[in-house]
Amino acid sequence: MTPLTRVLLALTFVTGIVDAVSFLALGQVFSAMQTGNVIFLGFGLAGTADAPTAAPLVALGAFLLGGGAAGLLARQEARLEGSGIGPALAGEVALLAAAAVIAVAVDIDRGHFSAYLLIAMLSLAMGLRNTVVRGFAGPNLATTVLNLSLSTMTMHAPLSLATGEDLGERAGGFVAILAGAAAGALLLRVTPALPLATAAAVTLVAALTRLRITPRAA
Repeated sequence: MTPLTRVLLALTFVTGIVDAVSFLALGQVFSAMQTGNVIFLGFGLAGTADAPTAAPLVALGAFLLGGGAAGLLARQEARLEGSGIGPALAGEVALLAAAAVIAVAVDIDRGHFSAYLLIAMLSLAMGLRNTVVRGFAGPNLATTVLNLSLSTMTMHAPLSLATGEDLGERAGGFVAILAGAAAGALLLRVTPALPLATAAAVTLVAALTRLRITPRAA
């Protein structure tokens, strides 16, 4: 397993934690997997009872803002011959750590400002990371969505079975996000701050492990 793969699996694990906190503690919303937010928003616009609208809108807006910031960062890093992953992960660590501090200091109530603030911070972090990672991660480990990885598990082999390194990475991504979601749900039983602090710590380790990553072809 390459250093890049280890970093991407760690970030995928963090995605599971973040979305566990978002959905279970902050309301019907995802901070990383924005497809779910679009579906929730559609339910809400159709007038479905108890379907959320505000939270998905906050998440989508913050995710896009993070993506835009990552685009600017990537262009700046390109001038310096860097990949942008170091500054992006530093921003993610800062946002996750700040969210953990807020979760300690403030009672988080769904549908109130405290929850929307955390949704925005977590979605901003995921949008920032997602855009930078997509530049070098390839289809196997997108870190914030599994659809691409799962759909490519059967597309490259005559018998519709992926083999070798690709299959290992895709399976690893599935396990990582599953484990992250389970860990996030378990840690939430203690306090919302604990899974957020854990996510920040794992991201920090990933950043320190691989501050500068050479892009690879998708």
